[in-house]
Amino acid sequence: MKQEPEQITYPNLPLAIYRELAAHLRQIEGIIIDLIPQQSQQFDYTQSQVDHLQLHYPLNLSSDAKQQIDTILNYYAQRYGDYERKILTTLS
Repeated sequence: MKQEPEQITYPNLPLAIYRELAAHLRQIEGIIIDLIPQQSQQFDYTQSQVDHLQLHYPLNLSSDAKQQIDTILNYYAQRYGDYERKILTTLS
């Protein structure tokens, strides 16, 4: 069973770095990552082609794996600026 997905947004992260971040997170067993494209109707070269990534993982993910996620996210935050992390809820 999967938990509700988390949305991870780095406001100034370029596409290539979002892909690199996703690749690092996918190395953790049980992690599924979706890159969500930018929804803006106006092209802006300074804006990433990725709006955010969605992070999915099992409810029983180990605390070590959760710590590894935090470590990876914080590594990118130190280099590219703070990120926003929130749990997405679905309507049932």
